[in-house]
Amino acid sequence: MHIRPARTAELPTLQDIERAAGEPFRTLGMAEIADDAPPGIEVLERYLQAGRAWVAADTGDEAVAYLIADVVDAAAHIEQVSVHPCAARRGVGRALISHVATHAVNENLTALTLTTFTDVPWNAPYYARIGFRTLADAELTDGLRQIRRDEAAHGLDRWPRVCMRREL
Repeated sequence: MHIRPARTAELPTLQDIERAAGEPFRTLGMAEIADDAPPGIEVLERYLQAGRAWVAADTGDEAVAYLIADVVDAAAHIEQVSVHPCAARRGVGRALISHVATHAVNENLTALTLTTFTDVPWNAPYYARIGFRTLADAELTDGLRQIRRDEAAHGLDRWPRVCMRREL
């Protein structure tokens, strides 16, 4: 397994990874999350062009996971990290997050941030195990507040969500 920048030709594969990674949400009664469309090709292309789209590739150099990130209030904000179930529970997501942390340090960013579901075992509890902490409302930056408003407008607040941060 190795981490590398995403390539334009594999953007449809990233969408397939997203769909497959969403399927386990069905077992938690979150079919709407499983059915949510992945980011569009044009959105993924923007991340790629900005240098903020990475994949974890297998020994055949095929993408099995991906991460896209934004810069939000001097932090690298993990917009999405998805691991295909065929590669789950092998440290692939953690490797992608470590890679983006190194990238963020090189860009003089102060932290990693993300938003996630509180009660999904592979969401907030997982991120807490790898060094993220839940932010209190008073700690949210303007950018994180806007992300949370956008998520609420998209219907994600049907299930409890939090913002998390890991200092770099």
